[in-house]
Amino acid sequence: MSTALIAGTGGLPPHLAGSLMVQGSSPIICEMRGFPSEIKGELERVAFRIETLGTLLETLKSLGVTEVCMAGAVQRPDVDPSAIDPATAPLVPRLMAAMAKGDDGTLREIISIFEEHGFTIVGAHEVAPDLLPITGQHTKAAAPNLTETLAAAKVALAEMGQADQGQAMLLRDGAVMACEDARGTEALLRDYCEPLDERGTSSGDPLVEIIDGAIDMIRDAAGWMTDQPVIAPNAKGAILYKAPKPDQILKADMPLIGPDTAMQAAEAGLAGIVIPQSRVMVLDLPQVVAILNAQGMFLQVVS
Repeated sequence: MSTALIAGTGGLPPHLAGSLMVQGSSPIICEMRGFPSEIKGELERVAFRIETLGTLLETLKSLGVTEVCMAGAVQRPDVDPSAIDPATAPLVPRLMAAMAKGDDGTLREIISIFEEHGFTIVGAHEVAPDLLPITGQHTKAAAPNLTETLAAAKVALAEMGQADQGQAMLLRDGAVMACEDARGTEALLRDYCEPLDERGTSSGDPLVEIIDGAIDMIRDAAGWMTDQPVIAPNAKGAILYKAPKPDQILKADMPLIGPDTAMQAAEAGLAGIVIPQSRVMVLDLPQVVAILNAQGMFLQVVS
């Protein structure tokens, strides 16, 4: 049995390639133009673009591939009609119709095409079961009561599913503060990030401090005039909740967190991270836990 790893960017594809090699398999690495993977080593590689998908299918067949695993980050590429090859031309109407339905619709159609050509799609979590942590508390710090948080997250996820956008959100006091958009989880956290060694320090620039003070006064006045509390534009004490949207294709698009997520969450001053068991992967769990422990944060896996 031969496995092709359609590898995007990020740390997940190298982890999967390593897992497959430990299992005695030498995966064929398929990289889409513009999204090179971080996989190292002397493995067979096949470069492709969406305009040559048909040729990729023929190539994998000729190499004896029976299983395909899709992992890593990619963005929808611009399609160059002049680059569409004869093997892909019959698939174009299906692909164009799928792209009009959004990213989820596109992925579903691509999976269908692979399966129709005799390939079995396997999930990253099936290749590397260690990516799925068990239910419970994984850090020294414990999560607070999550009843209201999970209820609010469920409602928000349903709305995100209708928009086919996002997998993560920030919640505080049982209410949603912000939801992930097309930019991804990293961008969501970056909006609130503050370098750890700069928290609570002054800029040292009197003009900047005067401007900041004026902005605070305006916010306070706005809250007084509307008789509404003014919520500071920060995420300190909030919880990052990440989960798949309803009906998300987990065998090809299961959400992932990793050390970068943990560090960004720490820089944003979050209280911790919550994920559902068997529905979100964790890359390098020991490192994630170490980062969170160092900041007194929690990682809770809920059933």
